Amino acid sequence: MNGVTEELIAATLRATLAPMQSLQVINESHLHAGHAGAGEGSHFRVKLVSEQLTGLSRVARHRLVYDALREVIPQGVHALAIEARCPAEA
Repeated sequence: MNGVTEELIAATLRATLAPMQSLQVINESHLHAGHAGAGEGSHFRVKLVSEQLTGLSRVARHRLVYDALREVIPQGVHALAIEARCPAEA
């Protein structure tokens, strides 16, 4: 059973990557119904803007997000799309 919610992802990211100028967590699971692996978990999109991302490569930004969510992902995240920007890019 998938216990992952938008709220859980957002709370985890706020606790580990604060402060953030903006954060959106969108459950896109309904867009993927019926494809292979869709029953294994949920599909989420994370959009965040944080000063902590300034000067980091796209890969380094994604690693920060994945590291922050390392305890959450195994609970039922099948796919995670990440849009991570610094304030100058927002």
